Amino acid sequence: MNKYLRQALDCLLFSNIFIALCAVAQGLVTYQLLGTEPEKHVLGLLFCSTLALYNFSILLARPNKPERSPFRRVRWIFSHYRLMITLTIISVLSILPLVFFLNTSSKILLVSLAIVSVAYSLPIFSIHDKHFGLRNIPGVKLFLIAAVWSLSCVLLPILELENSIEASVTLSDSIILIAKRFLFIAAITVPFDIRDLFQDKTSELKTIPVILGEKNALLICQGLLVIYVVLLFLFTRSIDGNFIGLMLTIVLSGWLIFKSKWKKDEYYYFFYLDGTMIVQFLMLLLCNQLPL
Repeated sequence: MNKYLRQALDCLLFSNIFIALCAVAQGLVTYQLLGTEPEKHVLGLLFCSTLALYNFSILLARPNKPERSPFRRVRWIFSHYRLMITLTIISVLSILPLVFFLNTSSKILLVSLAIVSVAYSLPIFSIHDKHFGLRNIPGVKLFLIAAVWSLSCVLLPILELENSIEASVTLSDSIILIAKRFLFIAAITVPFDIRDLFQDKTSELKTIPVILGEKNALLICQGLLVIYVVLLFLFTRSIDGNFIGLMLTIVLSGWLIFKSKWKKDEYYYFFYLDGTMIVQFLMLLLCNQLPL
């Protein structure tokens, strides 16, 4: 890879700007599926809050000697420490004015998700003088990440739309949308834990792969996607561009997850697997242009 291209890609991925763009894309997926215009303040909140929380989490988990880390991402982040701090501060300050555009229900949701996200990383709980965060509870990490993503990228836009005259989404439709997004996010999250299997065992972090093993974890990924497809068929009123776009994304995600068994480099995970969240939106746009 070209030196300057690699540097640009490192900055995009490891500064967490890319994952923040993935959150925006997932918000846009929700608006596309609901057939409504995106609300800019919601997309801004998704970008800034994701950037702030991911940066906060990685900075909080600073290893003793980051320059010796086997992970390129960790070495890059702590060799650009000031940049990471600056981005985090800017994103937090940007959240404050955007919150004023939200209705009361959305503010309650946002605050709740923020508390859960912070508790995920901070060692605020203790048992027998041993401190830990929510992520250290056996098997909980995957479900917390998928729940926070699905609620923020699906429920937040729905709550904001229902406060306006633009759209009214039924409770059943909301639950199905959240459930499908939960399954999708969970499926593409498990390979990250498989990649970190040895490190998580060393740090006594009981993720799904640590508990069940790599092979069973990969089966769970594919099982989650199968359930997604079942829900997609059961609750789709017609075979339209949205249906085709979602199906293509699930097929692509399943293939990337299967291939992740052999692909262990960080770019594969942070660009290709995370990138499926952006691809999903692009697929919806493309497939809705097809003459059906």
